Amino acid sequence: MEIVVCVKPVPEAETRLRVATDGTALDPEAVKFVLTGYDESAVEQALLLKESVPGSKVHAISYGPAPRTEEVLRAAIALGCDQATWIDSGAAPATDPVDVARALAAAIRPVPHDLVLLGKQAGDDEEGVVAAALGELLEVPDFGFVVDLRWDAAGSRFKFRRASEAGLESWEAPTPLVVGLQQAWNDPRTAKLPAILKSRKAPIAKVTAAARSAEAARSRSVKFELPAPRTGAKLIEFKTPQEAAEKLVKVLREEAKVFP
Repeated sequence: MEIVVCVKPVPEAETRLRVATDGTALDPEAVKFVLTGYDESAVEQALLLKESVPGSKVHAISYGPAPRTEEVLRAAIALGCDQATWIDSGAAPATDPVDVARALAAAIRPVPHDLVLLGKQAGDDEEGVVAAALGELLEVPDFGFVVDLRWDAAGSRFKFRRASEAGLESWEAPTPLVVGLQQAWNDPRTAKLPAILKSRKAPIAKVTAAARSAEAARSRSVKFELPAPRTGAKLIEFKTPQEAAEKLVKVLREEAKVFP
């Protein structure tokens, strides 16, 4: 089985963010970009399928600028992906999700793929559009919010469930298909030091994304701002749980005005 897993570099959760000088984007200077969130689950699911279906290979693909994109691809290799492709977006990467899907689709079409896996949404913009757009561009079925993704060798098809407002739906689909994954079978694994060191020297194929004008983008960021700073926390000193509850209720009533 040939599995393609798409990953996106996103800022580490503990990174201190700043707004760029033009006020429309994040300032990437001194920001640590990592592989996180649903994409980690997508990589884990790809590796689990590889381990359960003999002869399978996992190909990691990512779109973005240097050096962040190469770093997340090396992280994917360290976890167990067999090869990687970096779609170089240049200094100003496209932010429109359909344009990102176009770049990914162009890189995926020439390579063997029975399954294209990616997180149901990215860990930074939370848009959740790329998986569906990628299925449309590759002209294959696409499914989002997928859990419990399994390969049925007897039926030569994937079986999985989708989370919906009504509960979990059971589905079957032949290859090829695109899956926006919500959760892998288990928690993502951690790369071991020898694998990390080996990934530093692993070859990464590089392709250049087709140039597109800003006017051609379907959407663009017009303003980027950070949340308002939080107010300081109030420490309540107590000796017993009852005393803590009484003091907390007093603060909520008299200071926070939560209770009448």
